[in-house]
Amino acid sequence: MTHNPIGWFEIYVQDMERAQKFYEAVLQLELAKLGDGEPEMLAFPGEPNNPGSCGALVKMEGFSSGGNSVLIYFICEDCAVEASRVEAAGGSIQREKMSIGEYGFISLAIDTEGNMFGLHSMN
Repeated sequence: MTHNPIGWFEIYVQDMERAQKFYEAVLQLELAKLGDGEPEMLAFPGEPNNPGSCGALVKMEGFSSGGNSVLIYFICEDCAVEASRVEAAGGSIQREKMSIGEYGFISLAIDTEGNMFGLHSMN
């Protein structure tokens, strides 16, 4: 395989404004409107030719947030830094920074919409 297996991700939300504020506060980035109408989408910044995957927050009638079986990890310099912002932004920590051996460290958090997501770093 000549590319990473994930090409796109979507995080489903109930309250787009609340979710936008949460992710912008935790990850210290700015989301951008993607398309018009339904579903409502805000894209995470990214470049299609760079490693990793691009994705968006999505609000779609009939599809609720939380309880889904997809877990995404955001790449960080030190996942403890982003994890330290989660509670102030309205979320909660599921698992504090922990070692995953030679693969670095992860933290698990719950966003304002009930979705669990991961933070990954090598430090």
